[in-house]
Amino acid sequence: MTTMSENLAKRAVDRSANERQLEYEVEMRRIVEATYDYIEQTDNLEPSLRDILRSCGLSTQGFYRFFNSKDELMLVLFDDGRRRLVDYLEQRMNKVQPPEKKVRAWIEGVLTQASSSKAAARTRPFAIHEDRLAELFPEEQRQSVDLLISLLVEPLQQGSRAKADAQKNAEAIYRLTFAVLRGHLIQKTKPTPKDVDHVVTFCLNGSELTT
Repeated sequence: MTTMSENLAKRAVDRSANERQLEYEVEMRRIVEATYDYIEQTDNLEPSLRDILRSCGLSTQGFYRFFNSKDELMLVLFDDGRRRLVDYLEQRMNKVQPPEKKVRAWIEGVLTQASSSKAAARTRPFAIHEDRLAELFPEEQRQSVDLLISLLVEPLQQGSRAKADAQKNAEAIYRLTFAVLRGHLIQKTKPTPKDVDHVVTFCLNGSELTT
């Protein structure tokens, strides 16, 4: 039978572990936000580890407590940005009902990343280095991509499409929209409303949804 002292000791260990985990999460979030700010302020598309450490006020030893490499940090930022984008797109899509309007909201929301100076500055490095990160971390990169694609599958299915067709159409819309976004980010241009509408119309027609 477990004694009370053993139970109390276990609780103390669990509490200590939880506190350490919370401290790690807070510190990791601080590093991520500091790196975001550095990229936004300097427009440095390939920050060195020294640059990142200086911006975070962190030692090399402190950095390697959280990340195995600079590429791993960039992957965390890439995934964090994608998850923020997923939340933003869900909010936009939840405000409209017909499936074609949900798809439009998704496309317009993605391309807004190039229209907003702040979002573009934070997103540009990952648009440029996405292929390299995908090669280094294929599974992790695919997970963040799947989160974005999954938002499109349901409205495309509502348009009387089989699930397999809806999935393929969702992937095609993702690839086209993000290719357009990437082009604008690299060239530091902003899509016009006419540009955005052209992408939307093309995707809706290809998915056999009416505008």
